Amino acid sequence: MNTTDIVLQPSSPKLSQKQDYIFHGGRRHVRPYYFEFISHVNKRWTGKTIVDLFADEFKGRPRDYYVGAVKCGRIKVDGETVPVSYIVKSSQKITHFVHRHEPPVMTDDVQILVNEPDVVTVCKPASIPVHPCGQYRKNTVVGILDAEHDLGPLFPIHRLDRLVSALLIIARTAAKADFFRKQIEGGMVKKRYIAKVIGVFPEDEKVVDANINYNGSEGRSTAEEANSSGGDKKVKGKPACTKFTRIGTNGTHSLVLCEPVTGRTHQIRVHLQYTGHPIANDPLYLNHDVDNLETKIAKRIDADERKMASPNDYVYSSDDFSIDPMCTNCPKLIPQGYEEHDEALWLHCVRYSGTGWEYECPYPSWASL
Repeated sequence: MNTTDIVLQPSSPKLSQKQDYIFHGGRRHVRPYYFEFISHVNKRWTGKTIVDLFADEFKGRPRDYYVGAVKCGRIKVDGETVPVSYIVKSSQKITHFVHRHEPPVMTDDVQILVNEPDVVTVCKPASIPVHPCGQYRKNTVVGILDAEHDLGPLFPIHRLDRLVSALLIIARTAAKADFFRKQIEGGMVKKRYIAKVIGVFPEDEKVVDANINYNGSEGRSTAEEANSSGGDKKVKGKPACTKFTRIGTNGTHSLVLCEPVTGRTHQIRVHLQYTGHPIANDPLYLNHDVDNLETKIAKRIDADERKMASPNDYVYSSDDFSIDPMCTNCPKLIPQGYEEHDEALWLHCVRYSGTGWEYECPYPSWASL
């Protein structure tokens, strides 16, 4: 199928529409849609054939797919169809026209807390990214707000881990976004999170001052105290500080107030692990010596829920979406290779405050002992 054989819907300023979503097995899915990725040839790509470039850099599809995509014009260079042996040059524009399948997210509503002319605050559910990134575009907070509440364009001013539920502040104008960003960059914004951790957290206030070193290839961080390396050995990572206060405990778990002074990647999660009290359902940072029961808590998937959410259980209906004969994901709704089962990480942002403003969010259902 050539791209010229596909009739696209009229262009729209909206990121998403209500009819873009399918709800199945406790998950929010996105109907597959056509999308054009655009990139420019960088130094590492220069001198490669167009097929080698895609086969080496984008391993999610087989080489044969890229050969076919180049031949039929789904992959173009500077807007032109090229032979599979074409060698790319620096700064050329490459487009890849795809039938896009997005991973599912949990079905929890994106609850609007405050809706003002220049700012909207919401309670972001776990598993939903804030804005388009990676595999996600419509299955994001920004996309869902556009589809269900006709809110757009929006200007997110801070990032949150996908699995974290939280208060999310989104500016509705560029000027308001700039106002918030200046306060954040100036260290004038205070944040409050709550976490449910393993064990009896100390009763007295505990301040963790340990550098955070993020490893992008592993997707996780480690913590190291400034004086722990000894001698002249340089401490890795960036300075980070978090203040913790126990709210309550039942002897097995503790509910902890977390107030980050800095904002590093996975800072709260790593600093809680550093104290010996990791978040009780955090598979990434549970200590190795934690009892197997706690590991099961982190990975628990009820048998019935697993059956409902299995990618192979979805029965395709022609009313849901049209099959693309070149698509490597069709006829399945869920993209190939996606087998994750998301659940809410027991970490939740409840409050942001700055000079002259303050926003809060309700506690989640797991915040009890």
